[in-house]
Amino acid sequence: MTVLGHPLTAESTAAIAARITRAGGNIDRIFRLAKYPVTAVEFAVSGVETEPLRTALVTDAATFGVDIAVVAAGLHRRAQRLVVMDVDSTLIQDEVIELFAAHAGCEDEVAEVTAAAMRGELDFEQSLHARVALLKGLDASVVDKVRSEVRLTPGARTLIRTLKRLGYQVGVVSGGFTQVTDDLKDRLGLDFAQANTLEIIDGRLTGKVTGEIVDRAGKARLLRRFAAEAGVPLAQTVAIGDGANDLDMLNAAGLGVAFNAKPVVREAAHTAVNVPFLDTVLYLLGVTREEVEAADTHDED
Repeated sequence: MTVLGHPLTAESTAAIAARITRAGGNIDRIFRLAKYPVTAVEFAVSGVETEPLRTALVTDAATFGVDIAVVAAGLHRRAQRLVVMDVDSTLIQDEVIELFAAHAGCEDEVAEVTAAAMRGELDFEQSLHARVALLKGLDASVVDKVRSEVRLTPGARTLIRTLKRLGYQVGVVSGGFTQVTDDLKDRLGLDFAQANTLEIIDGRLTGKVTGEIVDRAGKARLLRRFAAEAGVPLAQTVAIGDGANDLDMLNAAGLGVAFNAKPVVREAAHTAVNVPFLDTVLYLLGVTREEVEAADTHDED
């Protein structure tokens, strides 16, 4: 079990330890994984099943303002692993379709539909077609402009660099567009990437997408496909996302992490991270701050 706090107080740590005991668990070991940018503490617990302990700790996590991940011990990094992330508002800070919409003069309209879709209030595929239709007529040169505007989430490079250094495979799935995700794959050295594709004819966006739609169910299918191609059991995969269209993927993975997610996603995922640093997900996997720093140092060398 990993507890993340910003800060993590002695009071909350003691309360969590007491909850473990009341749930029938034994604390075999407590180990600090990191003290910066968040405090991360790992509890090795025996004598209680994963799901009952996770359920028992949900209320405590909310009460004390900490994030708690409860996973089976075998999920840690002793085996080859696969991490698959959503892109918009997870790997990057932006919603890519809104960046395109800003160039088309319809950003507010698109943002409203996007927010409703991510809350699970609208069918994703219908909302995608409606939003993309508003981009009809944009010059294809806008793709390069949007790529240059994309902002990685703080800690994204560190997360990927550390995972790769430790032998993980890393992929992204997105309801956004290959015109951006393919570029991110090249820049970040990702192993897998899949998204929707904006149709471009005669140098202009047609307002349509081509090929199979990457929606909520599609993301889960892609997680399974990536796992098969990577030779990693589904139980040894990690999925990270923030929106309602990530839920099937989060639930299919061995560990589903809701990252600064909408309430419906936080409630359904295995665990949640509510700090703005993507690399804190590493601590949920048992990776220490020292290992993170070692990966950074190796890259600099």
